[in-house]
Amino acid sequence: MLDSMMNLDGLSAGRSLRDRKNVTYTFGGIRFVILLFLVLLQFLDISVALPLCTDSRAPYAPNYRATYCAYSETTCCNYAKNMQLKKQFSSMNISDPDCASLLKSILCATCDPFSAELFRIGSVPREVPVLCNSTVSQDSTQSYQAANNFCSKVWSTCQNVSIINSPFSFSLQGRAGIPTNSSSTKLTDLWQSQSDFCEALGGESDDGMTCFAGEPVMLNSTGNQNPPNGMCLEKIGNGSYLNMVAHPDGSNRAFFSNQQGVIWLATIPDEGSRGILELDETRPFLDLTDEVHFDTEFGLLGIAFHPKFVENGRFFVSFSCDKANGPNCDGRCACNSDVNCDPSKLSPDSGAEPCRYQSVIAEFTVNGSAPQPSMASRANPFEVRRIFTMGLPFTAHHGGQILFGPDDGYLYFMMGDGGGTDDPYNFSQNKKSLLGKIMRFDIDETPSSDEVDQLDLWGNYTIPVDNPYAEVKGLGKEIWAMGLRNPWRCSFDSARPSYFICADVGQDHYEEVDLITKEGNYGWRVYEGPYLFSPSQSPGGNTTPNSIKAIFPVMGYNHSEVNTSESSASITGGYFYRSTTDPCMYGKYLYADLYAGAIWAGSENPINSGKFASSKILFNCVHDSPINCSFSPESSLPALSYIFSFGEDNKKDVYLLTNSGVYRIVRASRCNYICTKEATSNTTSPSPAASPRSEAGCSRDPYPIFIVLTSFLCLIFIHYYVL
Repeated sequence: MLDSMMNLDGLSAGRSLRDRKNVTYTFGGIRFVILLFLVLLQFLDISVALPLCTDSRAPYAPNYRATYCAYSETTCCNYAKNMQLKKQFSSMNISDPDCASLLKSILCATCDPFSAELFRIGSVPREVPVLCNSTVSQDSTQSYQAANNFCSKVWSTCQNVSIINSPFSFSLQGRAGIPTNSSSTKLTDLWQSQSDFCEALGGESDDGMTCFAGEPVMLNSTGNQNPPNGMCLEKIGNGSYLNMVAHPDGSNRAFFSNQQGVIWLATIPDEGSRGILELDETRPFLDLTDEVHFDTEFGLLGIAFHPKFVENGRFFVSFSCDKANGPNCDGRCACNSDVNCDPSKLSPDSGAEPCRYQSVIAEFTVNGSAPQPSMASRANPFEVRRIFTMGLPFTAHHGGQILFGPDDGYLYFMMGDGGGTDDPYNFSQNKKSLLGKIMRFDIDETPSSDEVDQLDLWGNYTIPVDNPYAEVKGLGKEIWAMGLRNPWRCSFDSARPSYFICADVGQDHYEEVDLITKEGNYGWRVYEGPYLFSPSQSPGGNTTPNSIKAIFPVMGYNHSEVNTSESSASITGGYFYRSTTDPCMYGKYLYADLYAGAIWAGSENPINSGKFASSKILFNCVHDSPINCSFSPESSLPALSYIFSFGEDNKKDVYLLTNSGVYRIVRASRCNYICTKEATSNTTSPSPAASPRSEAGCSRDPYPIFIVLTSFLCLIFIHYYVL
């Protein structure tokens, strides 16, 4: 909103941008060491979920009084599910009351807000939750709750009790040598011993995962989590970019793009090397300026590389186009009769007729430009196919970011409410509209023209079968989540992919950060952040608060906190910091205000609870920065101008993409900030394969003793057998 800012003074730039919201042997030995290290690291690849139900939806506050499975605050079971579980339990006909009580709790674990994790739906679905079965460490996420070894308790209580339609026999027959057609009703008929039973059904609560202990899951509080003492930056580039994406080959390269429509491939220097970003602006990777419509609220807004890019060379670009400039920019108008909107009744916005400007996702490739995709320095300039095209009713709030889901491989597309004060047509709450939504596409399957027509699709993609409304006639089958105003920069936590987090730009009062879940409704325009919102106009009708299950922000800030003179702000979402460069920042979620006056670090407590507290953090620029930083005369802060986006490289170092250049977060001590963990940590971030354990598994120390011991053993091996 972005390069146009360079030609404007601060105030006018701020106002136009604000409308983004309105805008041989030795080698053999080395190979062995590397292989050993990588194999051992597999044990550190632990992903922990936030509260989620088995269908990937967020738990909700029940609007009924639970008469069977009593989860009062939040639950994953509606009344019908509650009654279904009650009926299932009755059919078991358990005569022993103690065993019956345990079986009831196990059935009701389906309703637990952490049921997705308990049933491990992300990997192997189960009929029975993971039963706590461990000697609990002091650092366990459930130490006080899981200490009773619930799996052992179930075995000792129920081993000789007849259980008709037992969930244990239904899901686990045959795994202990029992024929799959066995009609056994007792645990001792299915399992030879408690050890076998708990090996299959149990889980250690101190392995970083969640387990079931016979009652609703509760996580340990980690005490006061103070924000970092400060954030230190070094400037490595002068260019102004909107997007940064790490090269999928895992190298020290990344792609940068500007709003006008140019993508470059750059090499990133090591932290502390005093090197600068190697980016030749005269040799772009791809130039789409002839096709991209560039203005304050328009341009090249997102780039995403296929998860198998190093094999297939495919990548995708999200941009704006002008219908008046060519036939390739011609999609249906988002204002149409399906959503009770008549484009002929809309007044021109900033001189543009409704849906003159379009939001586009297009596929490109590097195939043929190099022997292998990762060797390509330039892409083929011609579009492979148009994935999506949609006409925009107004000239603001188009989101535009695209991301591939790390677990599912689908393409997520962030779209704002289309513009207009107060979202007048209530697009964000309309499930027939794709405005104000996060969409989810399968771009690996190309539909036939008949499928496109029958399913009323907006382009060449298919609908993932588990999208919320995939089978609901008349609703937006592309929708994954809704109720957003203008999502500006989303990311998946590299340590915990279930954490999908987005910043959403507010209107008058509040800027918010949301944890995105399947079918989540984030409130706009019924709410602006946590506040009820009353629209000044509503030709598209209203939505009442009690008709939706709004999910409120996990972090955010009021406009008055950052800009009292104008009472305005615009949020820029960032990343969970997973680099080891600054160990005191590890696990914090970073976000900023566009106007570069404030940056926040959000801490989750308890870990994996989805509950956050955030604080402003000090930031400064290191004195020996590769490129000198400038400072404002009236402020001690470095003059970043505007923070457009954050970026992350393959080492998980985090970058600020600003109007004044590219900045990297470096060791806190370089700016004289105190980080006590830094003294015992390496100063360089590991490669992605050696990234540290998730904060859940190592909540106080991003350097587990396992890594230290493994590194020490590797060094001994190299010394004696390689050197």
